[in-house]
Amino acid sequence: MPNTVPSLLSMLKELLSEISVSSTSAQWDTGNIKVIEKLSGWLTTLGFNCEIMPLDGNPNKANLIATLGNGPGGLVLAGHTDTVPFNEERWDMNPLTLTERDNKLFGLGSTDMKGFFPIAIEAAKDFLDKPLEEPLIILATADEESSMDGARQLAAQGAPKARFAVIGEPTDLKPIRMHKGMMMQAVTVIGRAGHSSNPSLGNNAMEAMHVVMSGILAFRAELQQRYQNPLFEVAVPTLNLGCIHGGDNPNRICGQCEMHFDLRALPGMNNDELQAELQQRLQPLAEQLKVNISLRALIKNVQPFEQSADSELVKFAEKLTGHSAEPVAFATEAPFMQQLGMDTIVMGPGSIDQAHQPNEFMSTSQVQPAVNIFKQLIANYCL
Repeated sequence: MPNTVPSLLSMLKELLSEISVSSTSAQWDTGNIKVIEKLSGWLTTLGFNCEIMPLDGNPNKANLIATLGNGPGGLVLAGHTDTVPFNEERWDMNPLTLTERDNKLFGLGSTDMKGFFPIAIEAAKDFLDKPLEEPLIILATADEESSMDGARQLAAQGAPKARFAVIGEPTDLKPIRMHKGMMMQAVTVIGRAGHSSNPSLGNNAMEAMHVVMSGILAFRAELQQRYQNPLFEVAVPTLNLGCIHGGDNPNRICGQCEMHFDLRALPGMNNDELQAELQQRLQPLAEQLKVNISLRALIKNVQPFEQSADSELVKFAEKLTGHSAEPVAFATEAPFMQQLGMDTIVMGPGSIDQAHQPNEFMSTSQVQPAVNIFKQLIANYCL
C-alpha cells in the first residue's frame, strides 16, 4: 500500500533506539542526524516536502522542515529531537528501547520529546488526501536541551513561515502561553595570590567575592520588588547562586574565585538589559576592592516568552482542551518561533515531571487524546 509508514508505537520505538544526546559536555554530545533522517523518510513517504538543514559547522546535527501543502500562513507542529544525557544503570529498563508497562511508554525521550513526533505524524495522516488551504509543517529541531542552536539558526534564516506554531513539549495537553527566560552566568574575581601569613602580600579574591555575592543578592531583591507576575507559581524573577570555586590551599591568599548563577526573568524583562545592569553594578565594586570582576555567559540566553491571552491560537487551544492557558517554569523554543512571526503556544502530551530522569515515560492515556487535538488544530488552521 502506498503512503504507509510504521505504526505509531513502531515509530516511537525506532526513534528511541537512536541516541541523540545534546550536551554542553563533549563526552556526552552525539548529534541528532539519524533521528532527523528517520523522520524525513517517513514524512517523505507520506507526501511531505522535506528539507534537512544541517547546523552551521556541525553536519552531525540538523533541523528538519517537512511541509504538506502550499501557500501562506498555515500551522507548525514543532518539537526537538535531542535528549539529555542519561545513566543507564539508574534505569529499570533499557532507556534506548520502548518498554510498555502499567499503561506507560518508557524510554529516553518518550515524553521529552521524541514521543511527540509519531503522534503528530499519526494526526497528519488524516489530511494526506485533503486539499489544504494552508500548509501543515512538522518541524524537528536540534540541540534544544543545551544551546537551542537549532531554533536559533531557524530564526536567523527566517524559516519556516506560518501563522501559528504549537510546540509539543510535555504539558499534559494543557495550553501554555508564558514561560520565564533563562540566563546562566559566571562571575569571575581575579585578585592577587600571596603567602597567607601576610595579607598585604596579596588581594584575596574569595573575600572580594563575598562582597560581589552580597551585591548580586541585593540586585535580586530589587528585581523581585520591581517585577511580579501572580500567574506564575513563583511570581518573581529568580536568581540562584549555583556553585563557587576559588583558591587552592589554606595557607595561600586566594588569587581567583568564580561563581555560577542562574537568572530566570519574567515576561516583560529582557536578558540583555539585565546583564548590562548587573555589569554596571559590578564595576564600582571592582574599583573599590581593587580586583578584576568579569561576567561571561555559560549558555546562550533564552528570552522570556509570552503569547497574548486574547490570541486566536490561545483561545482555540483553550476551547479544544477545556483548560485555560497557563505559565510554566521551564524554558522552550517558543521565543524563537515568535521571532519568525508566528503566534505560538506550548502544548503536548506527557508530563514535564517525567523529563530528565531515569524511567522517563509517557502515559498511554494521553496518546490518542493528543492525536485528536492535533487533528483538530490541523483541520482548523490548514483546511
